[in-house]
Amino acid sequence: MAIRKVARMGHPVLRQVARPVDPDKIGSPEVKRLIADLLDTVDDYNGAGLAAPQVHASTRIVVLTVDADRGMEVWINPVLTPTSEDLLQSFEGCLSVPGLRGLVARPAAVHVEAIDPEGNPIVLDLEGYPAIVAQHECDHLDGVLYVDKVEPHSLTFLEEHRRWGALLWGPDEESETSESPTAES
Repeated sequence: MAIRKVARMGHPVLRQVARPVDPDKIGSPEVKRLIADLLDTVDDYNGAGLAAPQVHASTRIVVLTVDADRGMEVWINPVLTPTSEDLLQSFEGCLSVPGLRGLVARPAAVHVEAIDPEGNPIVLDLEGYPAIVAQHECDHLDGVLYVDKVEPHSLTFLEEHRRWGALLWGPDEESETSESPTAES
């Protein structure tokens, strides 16, 4: 449909708690248009995911890839519940905070309940990188950016992270093979 401008850190829409989608509105032209725009925008920006507030729509919708075989998914009104006390650390980036990376510790596993664009329930249990992506995207729905959770002294510019990150933090397998936990979403 359309590629939308991504809100950058400092824009008030990124700090608001997004409104839930009325279940009666799922499937409406307005919601379908927003979902199509989110998918076009995340594709254009080559992101791992994108939340509606990032395109100036304070609505509880995210698009993200948690399984390469399934591709980009759409979650409406997602609710995440941590299912592990173990934490995973990864360098995260964000389309709304371009050019920076920071080390974030998140629960290693989460339970997801959401609604798909056809109004069907989604129930998933995610571990590892997919759990990280899900938490990052859903944080946007609550006005939270990854920089709010970054480990002290780990925030770095992407170029320096690529150049010096392994020396400072050890190998980051994902950043060597793809833009994954270091991917902007």
